[in-house]
Amino acid sequence: MSTAEAKVRLLDRPLYRGIALFIALFVLVAAAGVSQGTASMLLILVQATGFALIALGLNIQWGYGGLFNFAIMGFMMVGGAAVTFISYPVNPAFWDSEGPMLLGRALLAFLIGLGVVYAARQTRRLGLRGFGYGLLVVLAWFAAYVIYRSQIDPAAAYIESTAGFIGGLGLNPVLGWMFGGLLAAFIAFFVGKISLGLRTDYLAIATIGISEILRALIKNMDWLTRGTMSVSPMPWPTPLPQALQAQGVGIAESFVQARLGFLVLAVGLLVIVFYFIQRAYGGPWGRMMRAIRDNHIAASSMGKDVKGRQLELFVLGSVLMGVGGAMLVTFSQIFDPSGYQPINHTFMIWVMVIVGGAGNSWGVLLGSLLIYVVWILSDPVAQLIFLNLSQVTQNLGWGAIPEIDSRALQMRVFVLGVVITVALRFAPKGLIPEVIRHDR
Repeated sequence: MSTAEAKVRLLDRPLYRGIALFIALFVLVAAAGVSQGTASMLLILVQATGFALIALGLNIQWGYGGLFNFAIMGFMMVGGAAVTFISYPVNPAFWDSEGPMLLGRALLAFLIGLGVVYAARQTRRLGLRGFGYGLLVVLAWFAAYVIYRSQIDPAAAYIESTAGFIGGLGLNPVLGWMFGGLLAAFIAFFVGKISLGLRTDYLAIATIGISEILRALIKNMDWLTRGTMSVSPMPWPTPLPQALQAQGVGIAESFVQARLGFLVLAVGLLVIVFYFIQRAYGGPWGRMMRAIRDNHIAASSMGKDVKGRQLELFVLGSVLMGVGGAMLVTFSQIFDPSGYQPINHTFMIWVMVIVGGAGNSWGVLLGSLLIYVVWILSDPVAQLIFLNLSQVTQNLGWGAIPEIDSRALQMRVFVLGVVITVALRFAPKGLIPEVIRHDR
């Protein structure tokens, strides 16, 4: 066998393995659809598609750039809050009150505060240095904070006591998804400018803190997000089951058709995003990012703007997290800040990327769908097992197994741990690892 033929066969092996794994995943989904019902399976697939978008965002950050980001949950919440503001129906009680005027004053106070801080920082050009400059900047930030809070606090109290919260703009939810991505990008830009200079482990710690800060802000800004009282029902960009039922469609068929329509839209968005990611990473941009990831010192010595490119990756990945978070909120029709948990909205995303194969978008896509399907199905499967075991123990006189529902729900974490262990034991680089071709 020639060297060229051996190279081709070597490159084809991951392809064949990937095809086989996707076929196996399709069989698993089909079997789950038969057992759970078409409507339930469509629900799982729509949610899995949203998580796939988020996992692709993390893959851009970690798989392409080697950036530890544990603020995934925070960016998902930002996306959820954004789509709530854009697509939730208009709240007349707010717009007919003095709330808009009070918020306008708060915005003006915010801009004045920014101006004060900017002016203080410009004193360096006038020759102010050392302790005096630092003290002036600190005092400027304190003055900006006082100016802003003097207007936002009475505005928030007034809105909460009259209209409850701002409400939405009543626009199409897809616009809310776009706004969620833009808002996440805006926040990620400033977060990245501050934290990307840190060492890898410190970056991970910093992003954990950022995630908790975002969660605390969203949970406590009742005037904007309604806080822990949640916002529901959220409109869909496609017809809801209730709309189809009003047209004469049966109840069961309406859920299937409605969820199928949402799935088509979600998959269409995923395909577009996936295509552009593959095109970018397969070209010169991707080679530059791999060079920075593998040896940022060498890349910097060749004239590459390492921090600028890392910031680019951080922002791009955060956009997908915001869009995915907005999509999930739209589909579930409820935005509840208390429902976000690190194990569901950070740890599981990392598992999807690691098990699928960091640096390979196909692997991340496979890992996202596989992990989420296993995560959801482990609960009913565990319930079935516990019910049968409970019947056996009762027949033996040992008594029934108590609290089967809660025990089955806790089995999700156990099953996820088993999947991670098995995957990393037999595929330490992921089920479909990154393949770098050097013959281009």
